[in-house]
Amino acid sequence: MTRSDFWDDQRQAQKVIKEINALKSPIDRWHELERRIEDSLMLLELASEEDDAETLEEVQRETDKLQKEFREFELALLLNGEYDRNSCILSLHPGAGGTESQDWAEMLMRMYTRWAEKKGFSVEVLDYLEGEEAGIKSVTLLVKGEYAYGFLHAEKGIHRLVRISPFDSSGRRHTSFASVDILPEISEDDGIVELKADELRIDTYRASGAGGQHVNKTDSAIRITHIPTGIVVQCQNERSQHKNKETAMRILMARLVEKQREEKEKELAELRGEQTDIGWGNQIRSYVFHPYSMVKDHRTEVQVGSVQNVMDGDIDEFIYAFLEEKAKKM
Repeated sequence: MTRSDFWDDQRQAQKVIKEINALKSPIDRWHELERRIEDSLMLLELASEEDDAETLEEVQRETDKLQKEFREFELALLLNGEYDRNSCILSLHPGAGGTESQDWAEMLMRMYTRWAEKKGFSVEVLDYLEGEEAGIKSVTLLVKGEYAYGFLHAEKGIHRLVRISPFDSSGRRHTSFASVDILPEISEDDGIVELKADELRIDTYRASGAGGQHVNKTDSAIRITHIPTGIVVQCQNERSQHKNKETAMRILMARLVEKQREEKEKELAELRGEQTDIGWGNQIRSYVFHPYSMVKDHRTEVQVGSVQNVMDGDIDEFIYAFLEEKAKKM
């Protein structure tokens, strides 16, 4: 970085800075935790000498925080996949069932937004299609922050809801499903995916659904088809056709990278003689509101009794258990 020609190649310079930050980040975090532990030990010593109950409580609160943060740090060190440090593109799609499933998808969107806020991640809506009566037909979010993809890839799959439907006048119990798709955010500057103009078909169309008066007046919505793979992405969230195209290209790059990863995974499994389903179609978790309160992860067998806490974003227990199980198999 001290070389005079360092910034001559902007793309390479950004890659070097990204690599340096990735190396420095865990070291800086370790030193920060170390400093806080030393401060807490000093406070504990002073509080013990003076029999200061209030300070002792303060030390206990800080100790609880440190234990939680250390566990997060420990898990983050296990996240050494190629894209685990990246931000994350999260998509939600309701299953069959109309309004009931669309409402469930919106509940999950709220859950992940709450979780991201607690983690200090920012959430940007890339694409949003509102349901006709309630809920959402689909939504794509960008969860921005270090390790967002590493943590959230544990959420990929089908999520099942059991409850008394607020949309059923007879008060019957309903089961609904929604799929969660997780992709790493990929930048063109990363140089991982090369998109050739002759391999893309770009269509414009008039956006539908809610979104302000502008949304149905211009052909601002964008649909991009990657001809070699048949992957189709679309975006209609912004009034600007240019912004919708930019967002759709980001999602397309992420989907192409994920396709490459899945193909490698499948190839390795075949070489090992393993039977594996790398798709996301399997039900991974059930959320039961009635006749009892419970959330159970079917991969790790972790279950909690407070559905409301989970819906308010307390999903770390499920994520951590999944990552720990994954680490044991590596």
